[in-house]
Amino acid sequence: MRKSDQFLIGSGLLMVLFLLSVLDVAFRGGDKNIRLLEMSEMVSELELSDLSLFTEARYTRHLSQSDLHSAFQDHPLSFEHFPSGSLVVPPRALP
Repeated sequence: MRKSDQFLIGSGLLMVLFLLSVLDVAFRGGDKNIRLLEMSEMVSELELSDLSLFTEARYTRHLSQSDLHSAFQDHPLSFEHFPSGSLVVPPRALP
């Protein structure tokens, strides 16, 4: 078997798996509101705070509670220490 045949078979298999995952989402999408209600009840019952997106830097953990200058605690022109800082966009209006 040629390498091109192996590539086509592998690509076809991956495409079928992708389509199956899309069909799975389409069939399970109906109970989305029920799960959302259950999650909101759990959040209110456990009194959880904001969503923690990243675990690395303190200024990327809770974006609504972060200090705007903590990213530049070493130097204003220093490089980003953590990769998650490059994924977070700055707020639209800085105070």
